[in-house]
Amino acid sequence: MSGIEPFYVMEVLKQAHRLAEKGRNVIHLSIGEPDFQAPPSVVQALTDAAHAGHMGYTNAKGLLGLREKICAFYAKNFHVTVSPEQILITTGASAALTLACLALVEAGSDVLMPDPSYPCNRHFVAAADGVARLMDCGPETGFQPTALQVEQHWNQNTRGLMIASPANPTGTRIAADELNAMAEVCRKKQGFLIVDEIYQGLVYDRPAETALALPAVASGFEDLIVVNSFSKYFGMTGWRLGWMVLPERLAHDFEKLAQNLSICAPTLAQHAAMACFHENTLALCEERKTLFQNRRDFILGALADIGVPVPAKPDGAFYVYADISAFSESSVQWCSDLLNATGVCIVPGTDFSVLNGHRYIRISYARDMPDLEKGMSLVRSFIQQR
Repeated sequence: MSGIEPFYVMEVLKQAHRLAEKGRNVIHLSIGEPDFQAPPSVVQALTDAAHAGHMGYTNAKGLLGLREKICAFYAKNFHVTVSPEQILITTGASAALTLACLALVEAGSDVLMPDPSYPCNRHFVAAADGVARLMDCGPETGFQPTALQVEQHWNQNTRGLMIASPANPTGTRIAADELNAMAEVCRKKQGFLIVDEIYQGLVYDRPAETALALPAVASGFEDLIVVNSFSKYFGMTGWRLGWMVLPERLAHDFEKLAQNLSICAPTLAQHAAMACFHENTLALCEERKTLFQNRRDFILGALADIGVPVPAKPDGAFYVYADISAFSESSVQWCSDLLNATGVCIVPGTDFSVLNGHRYIRISYARDMPDLEKGMSLVRSFIQQR
């Protein structure tokens, strides 16, 4: 436990809540949670499932009907064939990543991951008695690793690689050819590749992609695990529902582990999630994605006007990773001062980067435009007055 650090995003939120309790108006540009609620069709499906009495345990792998819809989603959107037996429904993407680490990481072995990255990933590995080995990834590669970097960091103790595309906190994606090259490195080293695709639906400027469609997979790379979630694109964060796509040879082992650790994912949420793949639901989510893109463009323009650099343009998720090193030597102190002075809640990069987090902040634009406009105005005033 002494090696598990707090999730500082949540600590910042505690500070913001204390201010709100004192009557301060707080503008949250912090947490990675869509301001949109779950689509109405999903809420109705939940209500229908509850009235129908669908409240018992499901199979540990999840409802077959939901797994079949996920398979159809991959077939229609990415021309990838996946069997329902390869799908495991989980209690959010966090449970999927935990399962993957517990199943694949040997005690004392290493898992490569980029710095910056989602901080809990390090602790999923630690929970399996593994060691997260961080690769310093700068803005020149969109804060994402390269295949060459992966090969250079791989040693005899390395078990695999964990990445995300699009990524939190940067909102950047890995180009398909680079991701394929990483898969080839993992194949050569006989290691696994875990790809977190929970922001897959929230991508801008070019079509969505999946690692399941990589040439390396088509040519026989069998150690790929893809993780996804209903939280972000579908706005279902508190419903705690995700899924993972597993190699056929590992599906039974993961099912066995899931049986013992969680029994099954929330049953009512599973029934409701089947409505996510209705045409009207997807159309609504695409409309919301357009709004997110507009918000991204506003934030990028506002930061440029204020003079806050964004070293790598985000093309997915709903985050901007900005460099405030010209204004402070400590992103933690800068965010705390900003919150106390203006009521704008932004999180420091120290959560996401062990190496350079003091330079960066993460701004979430999962808020409506009035909040974004007011927040950026207050950030401008804060910087000008210092």
